[in-house]
Amino acid sequence: MRSTHPDVLIVGAGPTGLAAALLLAHRRVAVRIIDTARVAATTSKALAVNSRTLEMLQSTGVSDQIVSEGWPVRGATLHEDGHDVLAFDLPPAQDARSLMTVLPQARTEALLAKALAAKGVTVERGVTFQSLSQDLTEVTATLQHADGGAEQVTSRLLFGADGARSATRAALKLDFPGSGLAEPWLLWDVAMQTSFDLDRAHILFERDGFIFLLRLADDVWRVIGNTHDPLATLRRYGSLGQVSWESQFHVSHRVASQAGVGRVALGGDAAHIHSPIGARGMNLGIEDAYVYADCAADALAGDMGRMNDYAALRHAVHKSVVRRIGALTRMVHGRPPWLRWIRDGVVPVAGHLSFARQLMMRTAGGLDHPLKTRR
Repeated sequence: MRSTHPDVLIVGAGPTGLAAALLLAHRRVAVRIIDTARVAATTSKALAVNSRTLEMLQSTGVSDQIVSEGWPVRGATLHEDGHDVLAFDLPPAQDARSLMTVLPQARTEALLAKALAAKGVTVERGVTFQSLSQDLTEVTATLQHADGGAEQVTSRLLFGADGARSATRAALKLDFPGSGLAEPWLLWDVAMQTSFDLDRAHILFERDGFIFLLRLADDVWRVIGNTHDPLATLRRYGSLGQVSWESQFHVSHRVASQAGVGRVALGGDAAHIHSPIGARGMNLGIEDAYVYADCAADALAGDMGRMNDYAALRHAVHKSVVRRIGALTRMVHGRPPWLRWIRDGVVPVAGHLSFARQLMMRTAGGLDHPLKTRR
C-alpha cells in the first residue's frame, strides 16, 4: 500500500531518482517514487557507467551486476583522415577500483529498480507530479493518476529528478539558463563489421563535424555525429548492417539557478543538462543521488542545514562540469571552420601532454572534482 506520508517523495524514476530511492532505502528511509511514464524506458541515451558511479553504488550490490553484464572500456582513439592520431587508455584512476563499463541506461535502470524492489519499494508509474507547496516542516505535493484521480501527498522532503522539462523545477519557479547548438546531432544503434578496436571508444574528426562510436554489444555500435551523413563516412571503415534504433537531438548546456529550495531539491537533468561528450549525464545524476541521500538522511534526523549543503555543493559541481563539457563540445564539434582548424591542430598535440591526458581520463571517469557531501 502506498504511503501518503513518506519521509521522501521522489519525482522521476530515471537513473537519478532510482539511485536516490535505493540509497535512501538502504539507509532505512521511507521513500515513495513516482513517474509519469506507464512503462520503463527501453531505449538508452546513456551507455557508460563511470568509475565514480561504480564506487558510489558498490554498497547496494548494483555495481557488481553492472560490471558482470557490461564490458570495460579500455580507452579512446582519435582518427583523422583515416589515421589514428591520438590514443589514451582508461585504467582505473587512483581513487577508483573499476574501469568505465558499457551497459545501456535502460539496463542500468532495470538493475536499480530490481534492487529497490528488494527493499520493498516499487516505482508507481502513470503518476504525474502537478504542484507543490512547502513550509518549515513538510512538503505537500499534488499528484495526478493515470485514471484521472488526484492525490495530495505530504512528505518531509521532496527530490525532483524529473528530467530536463522538470515540473518540480517549474514549481519552484527556478530559471534554467544556458545555451544550445543550432544543428541536430544524429544517433544510430547499428550493426557494423569493422577493424576498429572493439574495446575502445572512437572519435572521428571530419571536415564537417565529428562522429563518435562506442560498441554496445557483439557487433552493435552506438554512433553519434553532427556531420552531413555519418553512416556514409563509416562505410569507409567497415560494412554496416541493421539499424536497431535511430534518433536525433539538440544539444544544450544549462544549469538550474539553484539545486534546491527549502525542503525540495533537484538532481539529474532537472538540475543540469549538457552534451553526451564525456559520458557524464547519467553519471552526474547518480552522483547527485549519492550526495542527496547523505544530506537527506541527516536532514531527516534533525539537521535541516544539510539540505542547504546539498544545494550549495551540487550547484557548484553542476556549473563546473557543464562549463567543462560545454568547452569540450564546442571544440570537438568542429564548427565554424576556424574552430575546426584549431581542433584539428591543437587536440592531437595537447592529447600527448601528460596533464591533458590525465584530465581526459579523470573527466571520463567522473573524477575531475572531489566528491563532497559536506561544505
